[in-house]
Amino acid sequence: MKPMRRRDFWKIVLASSLISAGLTAVLLRWPAVSTSRAEFTPPVTAGPKTALTADEQINIEIYERLSQGVVNVTSTTLELNFWFNVIPQQGVGSGVVIDNEGRIVTNFHVIKNADRLQVTLFDNSTYEAKILGQDPFNDLAVLQIDSPAEKLYPIELGSSDNLKVGQKVLAIGNPFGLERTLTTGIISSLARSLKTDYGVVENVIQSDAAINPGNSGGALLNTSGELIGINTAIYSRTGESAGIGFAVPVNILNRVVPDLVEHGRVLRPWFGVHGRALSPRLAQVLKLSVERGFLVEQVERGSTAARAGIRGGNRRVLLRNFSVIIGGDVLVELDGEAVDSKEDIVRILESKRPGGSISAIWYREANKIKKEIEMVGHKLAETMRF
Repeated sequence: MKPMRRRDFWKIVLASSLISAGLTAVLLRWPAVSTSRAEFTPPVTAGPKTALTADEQINIEIYERLSQGVVNVTSTTLELNFWFNVIPQQGVGSGVVIDNEGRIVTNFHVIKNADRLQVTLFDNSTYEAKILGQDPFNDLAVLQIDSPAEKLYPIELGSSDNLKVGQKVLAIGNPFGLERTLTTGIISSLARSLKTDYGVVENVIQSDAAINPGNSGGALLNTSGELIGINTAIYSRTGESAGIGFAVPVNILNRVVPDLVEHGRVLRPWFGVHGRALSPRLAQVLKLSVERGFLVEQVERGSTAARAGIRGGNRRVLLRNFSVIIGGDVLVELDGEAVDSKEDIVRILESKRPGGSISAIWYREANKIKKEIEMVGHKLAETMRF
């Protein structure tokens, strides 16, 4: 191989330098490749929800304003065990403050047979309570506590005249001892009849607001914050809420509470008749002139019926498997309303007072008798309702 000449070497160096310079110039002028960076954009999250619906605002406003007017009622009864030792048994219920004098309305069954009663207010202060009056027929009672007026928050009594099925209601009570619990619902039916151990409460309010043990005696309210009923009973196969609760309407409270406070009992007329509902079949067998009504078997001496001249039966006959006292009058109407049973008599007289008058129609054999009669009371009116 021939050795490279010096001149050829410098030619190669010069050519390489020119090529390098050209490439450098081209690269410097070439637009830079844009590099993008993957950026994470966090999802937009909603802030805390602060807006309340109108319905929620009503619930909150009524609870905050009126829950302090619902109290806890504890009843203590003393019972004997197998060894004749005295064992205290406690029951709990609810009550509603109705005035600044310390008067509280609750259910009769909450305080029945109690040897001691205590009322606990919203601030957990507890007071001994005494019974001012009781009305077993309507399952109501009025208690009295000696509390400072500033601790009492009476709930306004409304009216149950114009209630509607579908109307919203709120219940405040102490279910299972959980104080001042709010539940809501609607009126699911009206004019129900509720049978108690002492009679039948008429015009009961049915609602689907959750009512459980301990709610008895608590408040049923409308959306204006007025008391429209006292929660009394539930329909349930388990003993817990099944969506059907019953409340004594406030119109009954408005009528009976003044008597309970003043007299300790409700002043009711004493009609004083005993008998049975008359059916067309029974009327046919007895050859009566009317097919329906109340067959009077006995009349109590001194009663409204006795003073009106209504007569009871005079002889007993056996009809198949039951006996009937016959020969008495058949009461068919009181105060312009048909009478077919003793329940009708109780219902019609419930809103009446001793000293007032009432129209009555009855049949004596084929003779129709119509009379305006004065109603009298009875010193044992608490146990003798009609």
